[in-house]
Amino acid sequence: MSFRFLTAGESHGRALVGILEGVPAGLEVTVEALRAELVRRRAGHGRGARQRLEDDAVEILGGVRHGRTLGSPISLVIWNRDWDAWKDVMQVEPTTGEVARQVFVPRPGHADLVGGLKYGHADLRDVLERASARETAMRVALASVARALLRELGVEIGSRVVAIGSVSDEAAAALPVTGWTTRAGASPVGCLDAEASRAMVAAIDAAEAAGDTLGGVFEVCAEGVPLGLGSHVHWDRRLEAAIGRAFLGLNGIKGVEIGLGFAGARLPGSAVHDAFQPGARGRIVRATNRAGGLEGGMTTGEPLVVRAAMKPLPTLKAPLGSVDLRTGAAAVAHAERSDVCAVPAAAVIGESLLALVLAEAVLEKFGGDSLDELRGRVDLWRRDVGA
Repeated sequence: MSFRFLTAGESHGRALVGILEGVPAGLEVTVEALRAELVRRRAGHGRGARQRLEDDAVEILGGVRHGRTLGSPISLVIWNRDWDAWKDVMQVEPTTGEVARQVFVPRPGHADLVGGLKYGHADLRDVLERASARETAMRVALASVARALLRELGVEIGSRVVAIGSVSDEAAAALPVTGWTTRAGASPVGCLDAEASRAMVAAIDAAEAAGDTLGGVFEVCAEGVPLGLGSHVHWDRRLEAAIGRAFLGLNGIKGVEIGLGFAGARLPGSAVHDAFQPGARGRIVRATNRAGGLEGGMTTGEPLVVRAAMKPLPTLKAPLGSVDLRTGAAAVAHAERSDVCAVPAAAVIGESLLALVLAEAVLEKFGGDSLDELRGRVDLWRRDVGA
């Protein structure tokens, strides 16, 4: 059975819905665990009023009975609390009256203009409602199931913010990823260093005062990943291909790197590759993890380290120049309710994206219709390869 998911729904529609297929039977799944990850997604200095309005009250509609998965598709719904204020604008039924809150002036850097031209929408709200990052709430909810599955196999995932604007936290992340969650969770911007955290908050406040926005860089790390996920045999089976696809499919992400990434391009090979050395019980170990847990398209058993660069949000309080599509005249870009900085939230979403990729890779390699069957296969593999 293949592991796959779908989401549907609009930012100001009645709800977001999602279906996740391929999860083995017997996995414990609770609404409380799903909501805990959704709460983390809404946090972070620089988020807008929408995050305070929504409570992301997720419901499980199918695929789970008495707290455990059945092996059938899992269906979830997140109701939008803002629906009451938008139900006339976003109603499903045909309308003959004047539609409020139509958008005719596209925002530079957003999907508005190209999406409108591609799909023939005169009202750009038909584009921006689905292009909104609100959809990621459902991806996080679905990925919470994947995270629960990975935890049963000893895999933990954490994240940290590395940079916001020109402010960086380049301190070595020596903590295990479980420590990342505690330390980053105590920071309003999700970084590990307290001084960098204060500087990032100040930078966000300055951008807000100027009517501007900020992007940044975040890092996601998975520990306990089984050796050998992915494959070298064909381009689309290399695990970094799946990771790149998942992360670049997140709103605003413009670059993804694994391990040293772009920095490795400026160094000689002797400073990039990880030397092998003898380990305990005849194992071969790596002296370093510059590869970030991936070699030749396959996981090495070392921590899997992914970084992503997020551009500043395109909705500005001091809008850029644009064009009114009705008249062709110059205009200022449409201003939709938005955040000043969403990098801390993107880091949490990045954890979810990596969980979805790894869960799929684990199930592809090991299979199993029940959690016990899957766990037994993974344990046997780890004993055989010594990892």
